Amino acid sequence: MVDIRVKTRETGATSVLGVRGRASLRTVTGGELEVVTGVSEAGFNPLDLLYSSLAACLVLSVKGAVIKLQMLDRFEGAEAIVTGEKAHDEPSRVESITATLNISGDYDESQRHEIATLAKHLCTISNTIAAAPPIDLQVNSAA
Repeated sequence: MVDIRVKTRETGATSVLGVRGRASLRTVTGGELEVVTGVSEAGFNPLDLLYSSLAACLVLSVKGAVIKLQMLDRFEGAEAIVTGEKAHDEPSRVESITATLNISGDYDESQRHEIATLAKHLCTISNTIAAAPPIDLQVNSAA
């Protein structure tokens, strides 16, 4: 088996919202994004970001899985489609998440399931959502 090295990078994000305008996001590595809230507005809202994080993590983890399973020579690509259902009662939250993995390459059904199972296991985001870690919310006055 091939060992996958765990690479770390600085992570984190800051969101800012003024009295007017949209919220903006900035990652510690320099990524920037505006957050939309309108129902028909194009762009990313907070739920889209949650689903996007899982989708991106899953496709990246599929590649890690095919490498670990020594099946990379047959790999052509992967697509993750992630949706969710908001709860209808309080507190406001996502009640369920559905992720569909489409794995392209010369694999049979059992191999695709093996790849998907390992990808879910390798994915930091799916593992984090499943574990529901506590959120330490600290409050400060704005500078």
